[in-house]
Amino acid sequence: MTQSGRESFAPPRSPPYTASARAWLVAAIMLTGLSPLCSVADEVSTSSLKMLSVEDLMNVEVTSVTRHPQKLLDSASAIQVITQEDIRRSGATSIPEALRLADNLQVAQKNSHDWAISARGFNTDLANKLLVMIDGRTVYTPLYSGVFWDVQDYLLEDIDRIEVISGPGGTLWGANAVNGVINIITKSAADTQGLYTEAGGGSQPQDLEGARFGGSLGQDAHYRVYGKFFDRGAEILTDGASASDAWHQGRTGFRIDSGGPSPDKFTVQGDYYDGHEETQLGREVDTSGDNVLGRWSRVFSDASDLSLQAYLDQTHIADPVGPLVLAGTPFSPAGTFYDDLTTYDIDFQHRFQAGSSNRVVWGLGYRLTHDVDLNAPALGFLPAVLDQNLYSGFLQDEVALRSNLSLTLGSKLEHNDYTGFEYEPNARLSWILDSTQALWGAVSRAVRTPSRIDEDLSEGVPPYLVLLKGSTDFTSESVVAYELGYRIQLNSQFNASISTFYNHYNDVRSTSFTPQTILPLYFANNLEGDTDGLEFSGNYRISDAWSLHGGYTFLNEHLRVKPGEFDLDNALNETADPRHQFSLRSSHNLPMHIEFDADLRWVDELHTNNGPMVGTVPAYFELNTRAAWHASKRLELSVVGQNLLHNHHPEYGFPGPTSVEIERSVYGKIAWRY
Repeated sequence: MTQSGRESFAPPRSPPYTASARAWLVAAIMLTGLSPLCSVADEVSTSSLKMLSVEDLMNVEVTSVTRHPQKLLDSASAIQVITQEDIRRSGATSIPEALRLADNLQVAQKNSHDWAISARGFNTDLANKLLVMIDGRTVYTPLYSGVFWDVQDYLLEDIDRIEVISGPGGTLWGANAVNGVINIITKSAADTQGLYTEAGGGSQPQDLEGARFGGSLGQDAHYRVYGKFFDRGAEILTDGASASDAWHQGRTGFRIDSGGPSPDKFTVQGDYYDGHEETQLGREVDTSGDNVLGRWSRVFSDASDLSLQAYLDQTHIADPVGPLVLAGTPFSPAGTFYDDLTTYDIDFQHRFQAGSSNRVVWGLGYRLTHDVDLNAPALGFLPAVLDQNLYSGFLQDEVALRSNLSLTLGSKLEHNDYTGFEYEPNARLSWILDSTQALWGAVSRAVRTPSRIDEDLSEGVPPYLVLLKGSTDFTSESVVAYELGYRIQLNSQFNASISTFYNHYNDVRSTSFTPQTILPLYFANNLEGDTDGLEFSGNYRISDAWSLHGGYTFLNEHLRVKPGEFDLDNALNETADPRHQFSLRSSHNLPMHIEFDADLRWVDELHTNNGPMVGTVPAYFELNTRAAWHASKRLELSVVGQNLLHNHHPEYGFPGPTSVEIERSVYGKIAWRY
C-alpha cells in the first residue's frame, strides 16, 4: 500500500521563532519570581521524592480487567500499571514515550511524529489489534482500526495512571481489543488544584510548554483547565540528510468533577488540539480535533453501582498524497486526502451482587460514526461519505467458588454494519494462593472487525488506475487466546509477575489479485497463524531511596497462508516485531533532594517488508537518563537524555536511503507547582 504523507518526509521549513526560545523565556520569568523559594531547599516536600513500596505496587487498584476497582494482585489478566510517578521520573514528554514503561508492549518510534505500538505482535504500519481509551473515550480510527499516535496527547502531569493489558479484552471492551487494551486515566479535578507550569527544550523536543490551573466551583465541585505546546525538530535519514519530519502541536482542555459525599458523581471534560507535520512533498499534514465527554455514576454500595457516559469526538486530517507510480510510470497525480470524522458514543453499565457468590456487571452501548472524505487522485475511500452504527451489549459474572477461588464468565455481543453480529466470550479463573501470591488462567475469543481500509479503500481513485481496493467480502479477523499467569510478592523488597500465552488467529488480512485482470489487487482473509510467548516484570527495592525494575518479553509468531489460498506478501505484511525485549530501570533518590533515573533497554532485530521483500532493523541497546533537583517544595529542575548510546539509529521501517533514524537528544525542563 502506498504510504500517505503521515509517513513520508519533506524539506524542513524555517521555524517562525528560535528553537526553544519561548520556553526558556517562560522559565526565566518563573525563576525571577521564585528566587526566594529556590534559596530554601529544605522546604522540599518529602512526598515529592517518595517511591511506591513493593506492597503499594501490588495493592494498586485497576479497573480495566473487570470494569470495577480491584487490586492488581487479584486481577486475572496480564496487566501492568504505569503510575504518575513512573511517568514523571521517566522524563517522557508524550504518551507514546510513556508507554515504553510497559514491559508488555512493543513500542518503536518511526520518525519525529509517528510511532508503532502494539501488544503481542502485529506491530505493522497498519497495526489494528490494540484498543486505546482515554478516560473511557475510544481513540482508534475506523479508517484502519488503529491509532494515530501523533494526535493522542495530554498534559502528562495530570495523568493518574495508564493501565496496560496484554491479551484479549473483547468481552468488556469490544472489537479491536484483540491483543491488548490501553486505558489512560487522568486525575480528577479535585486532585489537580492550584497552578502547575512547565517549560523547557533542547535538541529534542526543541520547545515544550504546559500549564494547568485548578479551582473549586462551590463546596463539592472542582475544575481544571490546561494548555500544552511542543515543537519537535526533524530526525535524520540513513545518509545523514534531514528526515524533514518536524512537528509542532498545541492543545487545551478542561475537566469538571462534582459529587462530594453524594452517591451521585458527575464529570464533564473536553479537549481541543491543532498540529502540523512536515512532509517530503513540501506540504504539511494538518491535524485538528475536539471532544467533549460527560459521565454520571451512582454508588449504591461497595458491590453495586451504575454509570452512564456519552461523548462527542471530532477529528480532521489533511494529508498530502504523492502520485501513484507503478513500474516507474505515474498513473495519477499528487493531491491531498481529507478526512473528517464525527463520533457519537453512549455507554451504560450496571454492577450488582447476586446472592452471596455472584458479582455481575452488564452494559449496553451505541456508537454512530459519520465519516466524510475528500479523496486524492491516488488515495481515497468509496463511498466518500459513510455513516456506521455499532450496537453492543455485554454480561459478565464473577462466581466465588471458594473464598480464594473465583471463576469469571462473560461475553460481549456486537452488531456492526460490515459483518453483522460478533460474539466475544471469555472464561477466567483466579486463585489467590495467599496474601502474597496469585495464579490465574483465561480462555478468550476476540475479533477485529473490518475497517474502511479493508472494505472501502481505493488506492487510485477512478477515473485513474486503481492499484488496490478493499473488498465487500472481507470478514472479521478472530483470535482464540489461552493465557496463564502468576504474581508474587516475595517479601517487602521484591515482587514479580509472569504470564504466558498461546494465540490462534484466523481470517487475518491478506492481499490477492483479480484472476482476469491482475489489477486491482484486493484485500482478503487468506491468512491464519499462531503466536506464543512470555512476559515478565519485576520490582526490587534495594533501599527506601533506591529501586530497580526489570522486564522481559519473548514472542514467537507463525503466520501462514491458508492451504489453497494466496497472499501477494506471503504472510509477511502483518507482523514486524522483535522476538526478545529486555529493560532495566533504576530510580534513585540522592542527597540534596536530587533524583537520578536511568532506563536501559534492548530490542531484538525486527523484520519488515516492502511487498514480498523482507528487510531487517538491527537489534539495539539504548539508554535514557534523567537527573532532577527539587530546589523547593514547588520547583523542580531536570535534565533528560534520550537514546544516549548512539548518535542515531533506526527503530522501525524498511532499510534504505530514506529510512528514518532516531537521534540522541538532550533537553532541560523546569516545573513549578503552587
